[in-house]
Amino acid sequence: MEAYNYYLIIGGMPECVVAWMESKDPRQVSQIQEELITVYENDFSKHNGKINSGRILMVFRSIVTQLAKENEKFIYGVVKEGARAREFEEAVEWLVSAGMVNRIYNVSQPEHPLPVFDRLDAFKLFLMDTGLLKHMAGIDNSAILLKADYQFKGALTENYVLQQLKGQFSVEPRYYSTSREEIDFIVQHGMEIVPIEVKAGTDKSAASFKNYIKKEIQPMRYVYQKENIEKMVQLPIFLFIWQVNFRYF
Repeated sequence: MEAYNYYLIIGGMPECVVAWMESKDPRQVSQIQEELITVYENDFSKHNGKINSGRILMVFRSIVTQLAKENEKFIYGVVKEGARAREFEEAVEWLVSAGMVNRIYNVSQPEHPLPVFDRLDAFKLFLMDTGLLKHMAGIDNSAILLKADYQFKGALTENYVLQQLKGQFSVEPRYYSTSREEIDFIVQHGMEIVPIEVKAGTDKSAASFKNYIKKEIQPMRYVYQKENIEKMVQLPIFLFIWQVNFRYF
């Protein structure tokens, strides 16, 4: 768990990782994160072509607020009051194409094949690095190290899980949200649809997730260290950090 907490602080940017390896000083890592964010924001105006750099910056800076509100989708009105999609959709596309953000779509049906059920007008944006997101949200490193409850903990944890899903398992996660239930992430493995619920705290109720399991899919079977378990499995969040012998069928 300690390694997981340090990952939330450091993230995966090479400069931050090197600084941590050399100094073991979270304050130095935070300073580098601040510098990186400044460089990225300054670079928006240099590489955007015909797209309004101010709008790119506004979308980028809205990500923390978007995730904090726990909306079921990205809201253009959060970027700017009264804003419409046509004003900022090119800025969103630029950030996605540049690899600055990860976009996941809501699906209308959690069925195979997932891409045909993408709702292109309903999506969420996450930052490409959890450490940078932590810094942009203004989370003090000590809050993470002391395992305190703090606002934005759930969003930060979801950002971390999304990074690991995309980086380790080569999948394109979606999410499933209706007026009655929401599943944090859904991935397709072969013909099987696998729902993933993310819990940042100790509450394991997951009523929406359990209702989905009952209605939509058969129990999942995981193989973890050669031990078969046929049920809904609760995994410690830090296990995503290692390339363990973990796969599902």
